[in-house]
Amino acid sequence: MKRVFGVKKNKDPPPSIQDANDRITKRGDTVDEKIKKLDVELSRYKEQIKKTRPGPAQEAIKARAMRVLKQKRMYEGQRDMLYNQTFNLDQVQFASEGIKDAQQTMSALKTANKELKGMMKTVKIQDIDNLQDEMMDLMDVSHEIQETLGRSYNVPDDIDEEDLMGELDALEADMGNETESDGVPSYLQPDKESDLDAELNLPSAPSGQTAVPPGRSNAQAEDELGLPAVPRASLRG
Repeated sequence: MKRVFGVKKNKDPPPSIQDANDRITKRGDTVDEKIKKLDVELSRYKEQIKKTRPGPAQEAIKARAMRVLKQKRMYEGQRDMLYNQTFNLDQVQFASEGIKDAQQTMSALKTANKELKGMMKTVKIQDIDNLQDEMMDLMDVSHEIQETLGRSYNVPDDIDEEDLMGELDALEADMGNETESDGVPSYLQPDKESDLDAELNLPSAPSGQTAVPPGRSNAQAEDELGLPAVPRASLRG
């Protein structure tokens, strides 16, 4: 049967925009290379025309240069056409990529919308309000517990302003009684030295006067400090 009717050939997939763009760009590069070669040839003919005298030889060179110039113009026209095709393909490719991005964005938004709807079913505003009310009640109870635990014991609360002023007057009077010795408080007065000699039963220090034996007059006088006076020499006539 295959020999009679043949086998259906598989069609090649249509070229993509990128494939067409690459193919046209490659053709444009080939045309650019040909134009460069023609420019080199035209430069050579130009130099030959300058060096050749007017006449048949120069006219022949000009004819060849004219033919090369026509080829260059033809290739330049093809290059411009290829550039326009490439520009159109780029615009189509940008539009296609923009549509693909929009499709992906829509797909992502639909998925996110579905997930949000599923999550919203498990979260209710009324449950959140009830939870907030319970938390406020718990905080109030905790505050009352802290105040109860921080309450002082056996502290009188019936002290008024008159009691305060009376206590301050009494404190001022007590401080006035302590100020002695020209207004110096007792806690600022120097300590009194104790009589260490009496406590230790030590003999008293000598007064500086020597005892005069009986029968001997006190011929020497004492000076102002209680010391024996120095005898003065007498001059005899």
